[in-house]
Amino acid sequence: MDLADYQRDAGRTAIYPGAGKNLLYPTLGLCGEAGEVAEKVKKMLRDDAGLLTAERRAALGAELGDVLWYVAQVATEAGLELDAIAADNLAKLRSRAERGALPGSGDER
Repeated sequence: MDLADYQRDAGRTAIYPGAGKNLLYPTLGLCGEAGEVAEKVKKMLRDDAGLLTAERRAALGAELGDVLWYVAQVATEAGLELDAIAADNLAKLRSRAERGALPGSGDER
């Protein structure tokens, strides 16, 4: 699926207070869903000896889908396009790789 199509279609299901002019709501939702992803991985470590079972993989995929939806909504609320975000991110990472700067910390490396 194309990211622009996903962002447009996801926006059709955006029903929350002030949708279309509320950056805070989907940002908080993104934080919550990212926490749920972490919980799935934590339980994999705790309950499944660190093995990703088929059941846990499916649950993780569902949570990642929720993360993606909220990322799309944050981008939409901020007037950003997922396609451009993805392309810019890959360009940044390619540049870091070419300069040997993938390891380390800091935004401007």
